[in-house]
Amino acid sequence: MKQEEEKDLRKIRSDYQRAILLESDAKINPFDQFNSWLNDAEKEEIRDYNAFNLSTVNSDGYPRSRIVLLRGMDKSGLVFFTNYSSEKGQELAVCNKVCANFFWNMLERQVRIYGVANKVSVAESDAYFKSRPRESQIGAWASEQSSELRTRDELDEKVEFYSKKFEGGEVPRPDNWGGYRIVPHYFEFWQGGPGRLHDRIVYKVDEDFVWFMLRLAP
Repeated sequence: MKQEEEKDLRKIRSDYQRAILLESDAKINPFDQFNSWLNDAEKEEIRDYNAFNLSTVNSDGYPRSRIVLLRGMDKSGLVFFTNYSSEKGQELAVCNKVCANFFWNMLERQVRIYGVANKVSVAESDAYFKSRPRESQIGAWASEQSSELRTRDELDEKVEFYSKKFEGGEVPRPDNWGGYRIVPHYFEFWQGGPGRLHDRIVYKVDEDFVWFMLRLAP
């Protein structure tokens, strides 16, 4: 059998030409700027445009990253939901400093956000859980997220068990499942540019919690 040729990753190139990001065009408030870019991603019909890479730090000091979905956003922060007993939930219980990174390839854009993540209210978690498809609700009970499974059958058996347990009634929210709100203190908006001369506009908060803007070299 002919051995597959090794790819030369050095030859992969994309020259970003779609747009530029100037301070004069950026919104005064980073939440407004983020919402504008999020709307652009929706109009572009990017699949899962609300997906982002969430990074936490484990007890050994290693960063861990995974893709989660943004489920709410206003000027108080960005909301996502998960199992509190999962790896990320355990890590957030020790250190709630996080990084969230959105990347929209078709728009040649990414947004990096630093902040702290705290649990949302019980009422907010309940409301979102009720809005989920029933299969997802059952899944929240069946999956002890991040725990080791012997086989796929073990998970399927738990799904069947909870499907029968809650048959004919509402599925309540598990106590160990709910939301987090990331309260940002740093936004970086990256717009790809030709010749790798990208635009990077950063928003930070000062001592009076007022946002100010600056530009970083690409």
